[in-house]
Parts: sequence; structure tokens; C-alpha cells
Amino acid sequence: MIELDRRQLGEVIAAFGALLASGAEAVAAEVKPAEPIPKHDMSDMPANWMGKERIAFLIYPGFTALDMVGPQYMLANLMGAKIDIVAKSLDPIRSDTGLVFTPSLRFEDAKLDFDILCVPGGSQGTLAAMRDDATIAFIRDAGRKAKFVTSVCTGSMLLGAAGLLDGYRATSHWVTKPLLPIFGATPAKGRFVQDRNRITAEGVTAGLDFALSLVAQLRDEKYAQGVQLLAQYAPDPPFHAGEPDTAPKDVTRMIDGMFVGLRKDMRLAAAAAYAKSKTL
Repeated sequence: MIELDRRQLGEVIAAFGALLASGAEAVAAEVKPAEPIPKHDMSDMPANWMGKERIAFLIYPGFTALDMVGPQYMLANLMGAKIDIVAKSLDPIRSDTGLVFTPSLRFEDAKLDFDILCVPGGSQGTLAAMRDDATIAFIRDAGRKAKFVTSVCTGSMLLGAAGLLDGYRATSHWVTKPLLPIFGATPAKGRFVQDRNRITAEGVTAGLDFALSLVAQLRDEKYAQGVQLLAQYAPDPPFHAGEPDTAPKDVTRMIDGMFVGLRKDMRLAAAAAYAKSKTL
């Protein structure tokens, strides 16, 4: 057994360290230096890809969450845009399926100079909103100044109640689409319908389509394709029952029957709200 004093042990450790260092230098000389990770250079980004839109999404008790969340995702990817979730108060609001959202602006605090106003739909919640003077007044005032006035599903009932669809082609959820003429609107075919600066989408998921189309208008097609790829938005449903004319007839009758009462109530509320809007 070899015994080493502290001085000799230190010399051994030093010599071993020098050996490791010389070996590392030799290896480094043989291996090419790693190439730097390329940075994402946006210096050549088209100038029109950066904007400054102010976007307002209205929410109210009982609204359909996906009517708002789908378009919000697409429009939130507009670089430079600012989005506010606007409601009657800042209290948390429960959607028709129980999801809870926190508004960022109250009606009274909104400056009403939004570039885009988006109104989601619902069922009983939308009917209640049609009968609420403060909600309709906000939609009317903000919509008169907005560059784009948009809705998803039965949100078009609220636009109509505010007098914003008079003389426009529009659409809605298939259950309520026949009510559009009450507001002076002309029902039109299409997943979403754009007539000048009014864009109305069919039921729920159609909000994704209208919003992606609007992204292309506000930026360009390549930008919108990037947003679509980011979302991996490539619908391929397991069934072809998304429209009344492709769904089995008994399924269409079943769903339509569920809304007979709501449609009747909305017809009455629509007529009353539209009549009132003509006086304002």
C-alpha cells in the first residue's frame, strides 16, 4: 500500500487535472464548434402584419362560451391588437355551460371607439339580453362606431335588436335565422355572411371561420394561414350532422323541437326591441 502525504497528494491531483485539461483541448480541437441556434428574425416582417386594433367581445349571463372563445383565439393572434371583454359589470359571468369569465371593461367605462365589436349568442341568456336596455344600448352605440360589427350564432338577434342589421344581409343559428327579417335583415346563405362591415356567423363553431377570414382581411392570407396552422384548425368531424340538411331528419326534428318556445319568445322580443330601436 502506497502512503501519500498531503503535499504528494496535492501534486497527484494537480497532475491529474492537467491531464484532463490537455485531453479536453485535444477533443475540442477535433470537434467542430456547435452552430448557434438561429434566432427567429422578424425584421423582414411585412409592415401590415403589425396593427393596433381595439377589439371588444361582449359577454352576458348565459352566453355560449365557444361563440366568444373561438373568435377571441383567432383575433388575439393579431399582432398589436388589444382585446377587451366587456360586460354590464365586472362581476364574474357564467356561460350557458357553466364556464365563468371575468370582464375587463364595464359598459360605462368603454370609450366605444372599437375597431371590432363581436357579440356571441346563446339561448335563454340571449333572450334576457335582448330585453335588457343597457345591453342593447351598448351594442347600438359601440356598433355605430365600430369598423366591423360581428356576431356568432344568435348574437345576430342582439345586433338586430340594436337596429344594426336593418338593410343588411345576415345569418344566424339555423333555429333563429327565420327571425332575421323582423330586424329588416335579409337572411343569406353561408357559414358566415359579410355585407359591408357587418359579419354574422352561423351557430357556435362558425365563429372560428368568420374570425379567421377577418384575420386575413386585417393582415393578409399568409398571416391567416399561419394562425390557422398555429391552431391546427383542420375540422374533420366524425359525423356529418352539423347542418339541418345533412343531419338525419329525426335528429333535426328533435333539436328543432327543443327550441319552439325560445323561438316564439325571441320573435316577440325581437319585434319589441326593433320597434324601440327605430325611435332612438
